[in-house]
Amino acid sequence: MIDTSIVQSLEDSVNYVRSISKLRPKVAVVLGSGLGSFVNQMKVEAALAYSDIPGFIPPTVEGHKGRLFLGHVGPTPVAVLQGRVHFYEGHSMPSVVHPVRTAALLGAEILVLTNSAGGLDAGMKPGDFMVIEDHLNLMGDNPLRGPNLAQFGPRFPDMTEAYDRKLVALMLEVLNKLGVRHHRGVYCGVAGPTYETPAEVRYLQLIGGKAVGMSTVPETIAAHHLGLRVCALSCITNLAAGLSQSKLSHDEVTETAKNVEHQFGQFLAEFITRL
Repeated sequence: MIDTSIVQSLEDSVNYVRSISKLRPKVAVVLGSGLGSFVNQMKVEAALAYSDIPGFIPPTVEGHKGRLFLGHVGPTPVAVLQGRVHFYEGHSMPSVVHPVRTAALLGAEILVLTNSAGGLDAGMKPGDFMVIEDHLNLMGDNPLRGPNLAQFGPRFPDMTEAYDRKLVALMLEVLNKLGVRHHRGVYCGVAGPTYETPAEVRYLQLIGGKAVGMSTVPETIAAHHLGLRVCALSCITNLAAGLSQSKLSHDEVTETAKNVEHQFGQFLAEFITRL
């Protein structure tokens, strides 16, 4: 039996947004911790607080302001989600992916996800970027669990190319052009909210992870289910536990992201324009 409450909540969100703006985005962007200033690169048509949109939940984490911006980056119509809610905040998976699903139903065909992550490679430095080529879902849950929403996608979505190869290649091309220090690799999505222990970090390295964080994976799965092309970029804000001498803190995450926000905004604006 289909969960009609999920469908109705999405319809309410879409109808409310469309009552404010008729813009049909081609690209949706989710801005991670400390990366919210990218909206200054937009020509904004409408800005809506999550607290005003039916079905949306305001974030509680610093660095996630909780606003939906509609407008243009260059010639491209976009919906930019300034901040996200997380599984570790106590929300259900459908709530976590609700904003991304709303953006898809508003018309978005491409989803660009960003996050702040811990680096699992000793060669990484805080402030580096990593293009996500694949992920490991270690959250213990999945946004598609339960009755399938058949109008959104199949019961068993293929995840062979969760991150669109052409979009990944374009991300790398733009990063190289701008001379931005970057890496590529597998993102490990964990439930949080604790940072990983050194033993857990060694395990993540052993199974092929190159960065670790507490978001992105659910949104990728839900968007892929809906048929969107997905790409994702991590800002490496710290080295994971055991790879540096300092203790981890969210202040470090937001501070590092703030230090690279100009570089991040320059990259994202050019990338979206070239789409």
